[in-house]
Amino acid sequence: MSTSSTVLKIGVLGSGSGSNMQSVLDAIQAGTLNAEIRLVLSDVADAKILDRARNHNLPHAWLDCAPFKTKLDGQAEQRCIALLKESGVDTVVLAGFMRIVKPGLLRAFPQRVLNIHPALLPAFPGLHAWQQALEYGAKVAGCTVHFVDAGTDTGPIIIQRAVPVLPGDTAATLHARIQVEEHIAYPDALRLLSEGRLSLSGRRVELA
Repeated sequence: MSTSSTVLKIGVLGSGSGSNMQSVLDAIQAGTLNAEIRLVLSDVADAKILDRARNHNLPHAWLDCAPFKTKLDGQAEQRCIALLKESGVDTVVLAGFMRIVKPGLLRAFPQRVLNIHPALLPAFPGLHAWQQALEYGAKVAGCTVHFVDAGTDTGPIIIQRAVPVLPGDTAATLHARIQVEEHIAYPDALRLLSEGRLSLSGRRVELA
């Protein structure tokens, strides 16, 4: 770990198993990422990501996002921002968070909200990207870590990692291969951020 890195104070938003959060936590515990997970939030009350947080004694909470089904908005967004700020969070990590974040969160954490997407963006944005790649006949798939902007999977790209689409691949086997790369890419992207090596030039992320 670079001696010039600063400690990222991370808030995680997730809806599912939390395997990407686990990869970030593993990097922190291994001493290869200078960060702390200050808070884990989920919009799903029984999500496994909350179980992971409990098992690692991480502060966590369920975020009731009603009445909205697909976005983080209104009072839920305000509560989310308040909880993150109260926990001292300076970097927001979307880890399988299945809601569209709105401008309020992005304004609260400018250029500090990151997401990982299971495709080589700008190809195959949206849901089930690995299935999209397979159905399209792509020969290469992968994952992208990017800064979040007001669009859907349109933010400036930080890191991409590719995997081949193999003969006989199913959606499940391809997704599993992509996830292996996700668990490398997310800690790597956060490490670059902690080391101050990322800067935005228009839409382009420059690496120092």
